[in-house]
Amino acid sequence: MAQENAVAIKNKGWTVTIAALSINLILGVLYAWGVMAKALVMQWHWSKADAALPFTVSTAAFAITMIFAGRLQDKVGPRLIAALGGIVLGLGLVASSFANSPGLMLVTFGLVGGIGIGLGYSATTPPAIKWFPPSKKGLVTGIVVSGVGLAAVYISPLSQLLLKAVGIQNTFLYLGFGAIVIVAVLAQLLRNPPAGYQPAAAAPAATPAAKAAASARPTLDWGAMLRTSQFYRLWLMFILAASAGLMIIAHVAIIAKEQANWQWGFVPVVLLAIFNSCGRVISGVVSDRIGRTQTMMLAFILQACNMFAFSYYTSPGLLVFGSAFTGLCYGTIFTLMPAATADFYGLKNLGVNYGFVFTGFGVAGVFGPLLGGKIRDVTGSYSTSYTISALMLVVGTALAYTTRAPAAAPAAAPAASSPERA
Repeated sequence: MAQENAVAIKNKGWTVTIAALSINLILGVLYAWGVMAKALVMQWHWSKADAALPFTVSTAAFAITMIFAGRLQDKVGPRLIAALGGIVLGLGLVASSFANSPGLMLVTFGLVGGIGIGLGYSATTPPAIKWFPPSKKGLVTGIVVSGVGLAAVYISPLSQLLLKAVGIQNTFLYLGFGAIVIVAVLAQLLRNPPAGYQPAAAAPAATPAAKAAASARPTLDWGAMLRTSQFYRLWLMFILAASAGLMIIAHVAIIAKEQANWQWGFVPVVLLAIFNSCGRVISGVVSDRIGRTQTMMLAFILQACNMFAFSYYTSPGLLVFGSAFTGLCYGTIFTLMPAATADFYGLKNLGVNYGFVFTGFGVAGVFGPLLGGKIRDVTGSYSTSYTISALMLVVGTALAYTTRAPAAAPAAAPAASSPERA
């Protein structure tokens, strides 16, 4: 009987994980904006700046919402918040079908859509990793967050097909209704473990000393977290690493044309998305074995070398390598940051705690693409932006090298805990 219960619990954990991955595949509709923006420029004659701004606003709204959504997720559970995220995102997309001006699109896709993505994304990783032992925390996190990166592989061609078949307005409409229905259904599969649940260890039982050390790890709320230096290190590393990756992601199609005389700019875009997802899973497995900050150091320094070399990727073959490698290293931060936040501050308040850390992505979402664009406009090439990105990653490597988990709290009598919401 006990063995049957263990199998059932394990299956429940994987059900939650696959549901969370699937929800993130839908939330990755954000990556459809490149296709939509091109259509707005070509068909509705918007300026490139007007067409690009809703993506920036959506990224910022996504990051800021993560704080409040994470807090709600911690309090009321993942099902309601994930479903609400799908509904808000879908309504934003539906409203975008009626937005006939750049200002309205900033509100519908940018603000409303970004809030919906933030709500949904905040409720995917926390419930999944609570079902598994610490030795699988990185792997499970990597699987869940890979959905957003992998979404670009299917959402861009799907959007392109819809644009050709039904036009801009109906494309927004179909994507919106699809998001509402699919996310609302998948959200019902998300749930936290029952109160008092302890995942079975994947490794041999730890010694009493090791168990005591593990139980003394801090479980901090967001206020206490903000008083630790580790939070600011994680936040700054997020900005530095994500800015470098987003600089390439935002401009890789133009880089392909100008630097390698390659007209098939969509190829490096797809490769970036695929390897972005691979990096999320691989870094989870590696970090479970060698540690989060050690894996950050490895990813950051490899990405720095890639950035220093990017000016020399002047053929399609070299650009394929550089783009794939960029995606691989960039994807690691979306696994390592939530896993490190859980390691440093505990699982109880992971939603809101990681929401604060994730605001670093919002900063990077504005700074990274702007860095490449401004330098390209002034100098006529991206070379200086590659160098700046590489130096930022070197700083990130140094920060990772000097970052240690917060000191363990003194042993104390366990307090009664309130049951977590499903």
